[in-house]
Amino acid sequence: MRGKLTKLEKAWVLYDVGNSAFVLLVSTIIPIYFNYLSESAGISSAEYLAYWGYAASIATLAVAVIGPVFGTLADTRDFKKPVFVVSLMVGAIGCLALGLSESWIVFLGIFIIAKIGYSSSLVFYDSMIQDVTTPERLDVVSSQGYAWGYIGSCIPFVASLGIVLGAGSLGISMKTAMMISFLIVAVWWVGTTIPLLRGYKQIYYVEVRGNVISQSFGRLFDTMKDMKNEKRILWFLIAYFFYIDGVYTIIEMATAYGTALGLNTTGLLLALLVTQIVAFPFAIIFGRLSEKYPTERLIMICIGAYFGIAVFALFMRTQIQFWILAVCVGMFQGGVQALSRSHFAKLIPPQKSGEYFGILDICGKGASFIGTALVGLVSQVTGDANKGVGVLTLVFVLGFFLFRKSVKAEPQKEG
Repeated sequence: MRGKLTKLEKAWVLYDVGNSAFVLLVSTIIPIYFNYLSESAGISSAEYLAYWGYAASIATLAVAVIGPVFGTLADTRDFKKPVFVVSLMVGAIGCLALGLSESWIVFLGIFIIAKIGYSSSLVFYDSMIQDVTTPERLDVVSSQGYAWGYIGSCIPFVASLGIVLGAGSLGISMKTAMMISFLIVAVWWVGTTIPLLRGYKQIYYVEVRGNVISQSFGRLFDTMKDMKNEKRILWFLIAYFFYIDGVYTIIEMATAYGTALGLNTTGLLLALLVTQIVAFPFAIIFGRLSEKYPTERLIMICIGAYFGIAVFALFMRTQIQFWILAVCVGMFQGGVQALSRSHFAKLIPPQKSGEYFGILDICGKGASFIGTALVGLVSQVTGDANKGVGVLTLVFVLGFFLFRKSVKAEPQKEG
């Protein structure tokens, strides 16, 4: 079952390599540049972390609203690729535009737009997995996507990091260095997507006659109405809402959190680079373990590990502790993301994959506004960034027990 990746599977994996560069930029360099802009405007570290959390929340909330609708529309024959391309370009152009802003509030506005484009593209990209591989290879291919995304994203990141940290030696300003960095990531993102755009063909789809948009809304309404009968899917979505919310919050706010604690910027960036490197082999390991052990058991192990990570974050004070945290996150980040994606793909009808992955996005990235907003709110109210991140222990506990309920539920009915 393992075997080599097919040409189309490789093209699909390559998009993970491209979009992960933007993810790494969001979790590292972008928060530092926003901190630079906010400090110039006299904003405190607690307010900085709060505003960053609110911006991330607005972006993910917007995707929660549009994701299911666009996902359902993408299930229509020959629609998935076009809507995917539109989302990709919104994200990439937004990434370029970030380098042009000098005001912290304008910067946040552009970031929100770019993040919406990126997150929307993932709704369609994730749903493409059933078109590019076979059911028995879902776990392996999904894990390969995350694995190569982690290691591949390091290439533009290292280039960008070198330019930003060496701006003075290169004789350029911080603003110019950031503009070059955003350009590198945008070009890398679009360039790695070309093979997928050339080779992808939508195999599973819904035939629509008449008004495509109105029928898409109708199908989405029917699915939401019938969800109560699909217990395994319903409980999985609720569980995913909580545990992946915590995962994405940690990814998005790691650098902002470390910066708020006053840790060394260079050390933070290098630690997060280590996270990517560690995540590469561990994502592949979890994919191979899925051939020997139930995917559900592996997901529960990952959720339990993230609970421990959130507890550790409560007491983090030093640079070395941040490095330990970064390594631990790298060990389980790819596993929980990749196996959750493939596990869900096994539960849903392939011809409605865009619709279901759009709904999943409400409970995943679309719902992560709760985690980022909670971290921002608790940090601002208490004036303590540790307490802000520590609140994530609650979402992992809820996610674990709700996922167990999904596993024990009766399989969905056929037809």
